[in-house]
Amino acid sequence: KLERIFENAQIIRQMVSREKVLKKIKQIFNLPIIPVRIEGYDISNIQGTNATGSMVVFENGEPDKNEYRKFKIRTKFTPDDTAMLKEVLKRRFNHPEWQFPDLILIDGGKGQINTAAKTINLDIPIISLAKGKFEIFSTTLRLRSGQAKAIPMAKLPNDVRNLVQYIDSEAHRVAISYYRKLHRSSM
Repeated sequence: KLERIFENAQIIRQMVSREKVLKKIKQIFNLPIIPVRIEGYDISNIQGTNATGSMVVFENGEPDKNEYRKFKIRTKFTPDDTAMLKEVLKRRFNHPEWQFPDLILIDGGKGQINTAAKTINLDIPIISLAKGKFEIFSTTLRLRSGQAKAIPMAKLPNDVRNLVQYIDSEAHRVAISYYRKLHRSSM
């Protein structure tokens, strides 16, 4: 009985901790609501061949692998991550039966976040993790010039940085594993 009480206490502590992280994300990125559902996207290819895209879903700060989606790129056969991302997002948002996210995380910099914002054309906040993973951009934070404001990753609280990197890493893992599967089957 004590073990069950201890396990329940740990579960409650983890839930409270995840809720705090999501509240911090809302505050840092000036989001309209706490991001309960976060979708992460990544593209994987070598010189445009066997290109794939991934969508991972985190509910309440935890991965929901039943909601993950993999995309085989159909329209681009040369290396162009932004065009491939556009295809993935168009295909994803052609499924209104899939629950829409509260926040989207894109692997990439200004080009990817701008492409995502134009492609989706919905009131969904987007953040992107720039190459080298040293800064993050957000559609909700703008400079006076209208450009997306960069936030150094080092300035984020550890728990927020860890969740953002976890989502990004998971999207990358899914995209690259699907790429490898397609690559093996084409050989």
